[in-house]
Amino acid sequence: MLYLINTKVNEFLLQKNERSAKILRNIIWSFGLKGGSILVGLILVPMTINYINPIQYGIWITISSIVSWMSFFDIGMGNGLRNQVAAAIALKKYDEAQKYVSSTYVVLGFISFVLLVIFCFINPYINWRGFLNIPGSVKDNISLAIFIVFCSFCIQFVVQLINIVLTSIHNPAKSNLITFLGQLGALATVFVLTKTIPGSLTVLVLTLTLVPIITLIIASAIFYNTKLKFIAPKFSLFDFSYAKNIFSVGTSFFIIQIGSIILLQTDNIIISKFIGPSSVTEFNVSFKLFSVIMMLFSIIMTPYWSAFTDANAKKDYSWMKANMKRIRRIWLLISVLVVPTLLVCSDLIFKFWIGNSIQISKSLSMWLALYVIGYICLNLNSYFLNGVGKIKIQLYLYIIVCFLNIPLSCILAKEVGINGVVISNIIMLLIMNIILWIQSNKILSQNDGGLWAK
Repeated sequence: MLYLINTKVNEFLLQKNERSAKILRNIIWSFGLKGGSILVGLILVPMTINYINPIQYGIWITISSIVSWMSFFDIGMGNGLRNQVAAAIALKKYDEAQKYVSSTYVVLGFISFVLLVIFCFINPYINWRGFLNIPGSVKDNISLAIFIVFCSFCIQFVVQLINIVLTSIHNPAKSNLITFLGQLGALATVFVLTKTIPGSLTVLVLTLTLVPIITLIIASAIFYNTKLKFIAPKFSLFDFSYAKNIFSVGTSFFIIQIGSIILLQTDNIIISKFIGPSSVTEFNVSFKLFSVIMMLFSIIMTPYWSAFTDANAKKDYSWMKANMKRIRRIWLLISVLVVPTLLVCSDLIFKFWIGNSIQISKSLSMWLALYVIGYICLNLNSYFLNGVGKIKIQLYLYIIVCFLNIPLSCILAKEVGINGVVISNIIMLLIMNIILWIQSNKILSQNDGGLWAK
């Protein structure tokens, strides 16, 4: 059956140019794989809440959010690698691509080791319970749980580069396959835990962090010994000049990543601090539903990043114009049809999905619906600008966001509650979207002088 589908897809794609064919092929397969990942994620939420409890689940979400902040310590090298490898392969410079891959693995491996050593020294001295506003009724060893998550992060920091390499060579569907298998393994393991071991936050954290790492390690071994052998990382190919090139591209991405984390990843911490861990669970469950749209839209956008890099290297502006117009139409359709439909049906979905264990307010769902519309619009323009390497304005905007979003979120959280945190994000997204939409139009019309061209 899969062979027949693949044959029909390939026959249809023969009618497209090579770049468009790669994008469409990856979108088609990614929808199936990402759809599977979304389904697994939705099943995992009530399963984990029932395995522990809503407060412990909120703690897990908050811990994972804090550790995800550390992802910016790759100093933008992941996205820098993505652009450099895509450009090198577009120009058939495969030796350069392999040196970029090798140098990135070595540098990020070193950074991970340093971060782990530093964390081992400071972790015993941090009062995590006080910082996260965790009630005394929770008896779990929070410091140990955070240590496990951080160690897992440091390993995943390096091994997840296989996903970036696959995406940079126009194979994001294979990256989605790796993610799906990791999530499926985690789901199966948690299911076994619910039948064999009493609820434990530490055991849950160990499971949800270790299984995806094992999947990434196995995938790396397979791909780098088969289809990706021509750019497989080798320590002997480490070249500081190549690492420096990636760093020069990645510095701006680094600052953008920090701003993105502050805009998107601080919500759980602020809610936990000012309202409580149980409210983190309410927010996260509602966000999980609406984030389905964000994930589906990312399936469409992911192949375009490297495709825009390829088109920009070849000065193919007509292709970029046509495809940006097509993507914007999709965004408009999602905004006026898909998101409102999901909002109207959200109460029924919550009742079917998680029962009566958690009550989700309609107002929170409404604000998250608006947030999703703004977020995917930001995604649309950011992927284009990242692909063509015009990211200076994004850099400045994210610096502004760094200074504005957290204090505004804290103020609104105190005054309005959970909704206030989302409202703060929406305000930031609105400002960014207006400016980045204008910049994208200027670049596409080749009228991007001055700062617009940087």
